[in-house]
Amino acid sequence: MSGQPSTVSEFPEWPQYGDEERTGLIRALEQGQWWRMGGSEVDSFEREFGDYHGSPHALAVTNGTHALEVALEVLGVGPGTEVIVPAFTFISSSLAAQRLGAVAVPVDVDLDTYCVDPAAVEAAITPRTKVIMPVHMAGQFADMDALDKLAADAGVALLQDAAHAHGAQWRGRRAGALGSVAAFSFQNGKLMTAGEGGAVVFPDEELRERAFLVHSCGRPRTDREYLHSTTGSNYRMSEFTAAVLRAQLPRLDEQIALREQRWPLLSSLLAEIPGVVPQATDPRTDRNPHYMAMFRIPGIGIERRRAVVDALIARGVPAFVAFRAIYRCEGFWMADASDESVEVIAARCPNTEQIHSDCVWLHHRTLLGTEQQMHEIAAVLADVLAG
Repeated sequence: MSGQPSTVSEFPEWPQYGDEERTGLIRALEQGQWWRMGGSEVDSFEREFGDYHGSPHALAVTNGTHALEVALEVLGVGPGTEVIVPAFTFISSSLAAQRLGAVAVPVDVDLDTYCVDPAAVEAAITPRTKVIMPVHMAGQFADMDALDKLAADAGVALLQDAAHAHGAQWRGRRAGALGSVAAFSFQNGKLMTAGEGGAVVFPDEELRERAFLVHSCGRPRTDREYLHSTTGSNYRMSEFTAAVLRAQLPRLDEQIALREQRWPLLSSLLAEIPGVVPQATDPRTDRNPHYMAMFRIPGIGIERRRAVVDALIARGVPAFVAFRAIYRCEGFWMADASDESVEVIAARCPNTEQIHSDCVWLHHRTLLGTEQQMHEIAAVLADVLAG
């Protein structure tokens, strides 16, 4: 590393936008219909996003949490059922199941990739298990080979939480081409964004049509007599949101390519710092969009980690503490939850206990920076830790 800079030079802004978004918003405005039933932007976005991810059966919704809820509902999740989720994830993964009256069952993750551990999933399957929900953490696919087999053997559905995995590939295939349902988020920090928004890609048209009913108050697309044929809610994406996302999608490949160039350099530099362990890569994820640049500082503890993150931010590095273990969030226990105690679940999730207390992540816009900035990030972190 070349010297110890006091700060890092300014990274690219996020979100990024240009004339394409302006053109899209004006196009949506001037078409005269601003909701999906009368406009064309949402329909067009669904086709484009689905084709990009290997599925012609995409449904756009209001946000990523609703994407999970809609997907879980059409997969039969409800009271009396269980959904297996990683213990280390953003809490929407569990809340989406709990909002439907199901019990979310947290299981441990791999200490290297931070993705759900298939052995822990297998141990958690019961006759009440309806869905297994892997999270592709920071763009790194969970072990889809093992999870596909587990789901098939147990006769349960697999739902990919792909909120971090726009454009990611597992053995050359994107999330929509893996034979299971996948849910995406377009929240402000995501790899493509309209501030909010979500999408679900399905392996077949039948599931997609059931989801369409759920996301539109149970009302068929051509209904003129209020014949609501099933339960549901209003999860419809607006035409303005879709117009922005249509402009965001064509930029994604170039941004992913740049982040894939930068992460190996940054990861190698971070690994040279004593006590720093970057997130590992499963080579079967042969395209990783790197939603976060994640690393652990084993043994640092929650309080000192917070101080390190604050110091990084003060020096121009957009850093964050990692997700809290979901069973250590009060909100997890305010809905349908396990009848086990926090301590019992924690004992079953030793890797999660470590990661949630010692992991730091950097915003993906850092990986859109220059090679020199990768050296600056590592130098600043080394200096902060030494201090």
